[in-house]
Amino acid sequence: MISPVRLPVLVSGSVALVLLAVGCSGSGTDDDSAGSSPSPPPASASSPPAATPSASPTPTPQPRTFTLAATGDVLLHERLWVQARKDAAAGTTMDFAPQLASIKPVISAADLAICHLEVPLAPADGPYEGYPTFSGPPQVVTGLAATGYDACTTASNHTFDQGAAGVDRTLEMLDQAGLAHAGSARSPQEAQRTSILQVDTDGAPVTVALLSYTFGFNGIPYPDGETWRSNEIVEADIVADAATARADGADVVVAALHWGDEYVHEPNELQRDLAPQLIRSPDIDLLLGHHAHVVQPVQNVDGEWIVYGMGNLMANHAEPQGPKSEGLLTRFTFTENLDDGGFDVSAAEYLPLYQTYEPPVEVLDVVTALRTGDVGTAGKARLEQALARTTQVVESLGGADDGLRMLASS
Repeated sequence: MISPVRLPVLVSGSVALVLLAVGCSGSGTDDDSAGSSPSPPPASASSPPAATPSASPTPTPQPRTFTLAATGDVLLHERLWVQARKDAAAGTTMDFAPQLASIKPVISAADLAICHLEVPLAPADGPYEGYPTFSGPPQVVTGLAATGYDACTTASNHTFDQGAAGVDRTLEMLDQAGLAHAGSARSPQEAQRTSILQVDTDGAPVTVALLSYTFGFNGIPYPDGETWRSNEIVEADIVADAATARADGADVVVAALHWGDEYVHEPNELQRDLAPQLIRSPDIDLLLGHHAHVVQPVQNVDGEWIVYGMGNLMANHAEPQGPKSEGLLTRFTFTENLDDGGFDVSAAEYLPLYQTYEPPVEVLDVVTALRTGDVGTAGKARLEQALARTTQVVESLGGADDGLRMLASS
């Protein structure tokens, strides 16, 4: 099984510059006093003894910590790029950033933010296609970067919708936007490299490995038989890739899985069987899921977290009253364990999202929208429904009992 591309990326975080003051000592003297210095007079009997300098206490090491935010599918339907055209400034063709303005405070504040780009990208001037074989406007990656995302996973059932050219073009566009990526590749050499992201902290940087896999490709064969083009979900391969990433120095390994039954909140048999096995691997620290286009539960297994499905981030299924319009933002705080040098999740949080249908099309932070009354074209009652349903589904496997909390309103 292939590992995704290595793209070292410096993502947001505090950078500490430490200056060490070095004291100098030596035997040099003034030119006119090259001889020996006179000896000090002997101490009198009544003189107090010279003070002995006390040793400086050894500073207590502080654990490194960072936050990771993740969201669900970017599934580009025509209604989204029509809105992007309306939002574009003079001299530009499309701007997707306004559609994500509601979640930008959370995404941009995270030390590492990960999206899932489900569809291949078209040339800048199109043609663009929606369902069933997608080819999305590449301007979306500029909007994602402007929102604060640092990386996108790309292994999905639509990865091969536009063949090898679509894979190559998508990764090139992500590179140009400064977004790291994992899950597909342009060459066998790229396929063999793990995507490593460097996260700055108050201490030394933390290295995070990002892995990405999908359940299949909608029956589309590998382009030209090039099986290295993208990753399918195979337990042994995922475990091996994670072990390789760890051996190569990754402090934290995150695996993103495109799986589940479409439009079904409950995890399917593959998810229920495989997720606990993967998260119990010593080399996998977090599982992120997407594909179902509806929100699925978040579960703690032996102290580590599984996000079965985050629904959609950007999509437009023409069903504004249904659960396909509801999505999920998750945020995990990782804190270094000074006893073993690993990283544990010290806080697990989630935020319900809602994709509006009537213009202006946008993704709403449900909690903030209800608090401020800025409910867009969704309406208060619809957002209250989204909040109640998302909370029920996300916490249905006991996550709240294990510390999962809803993000406070921004």
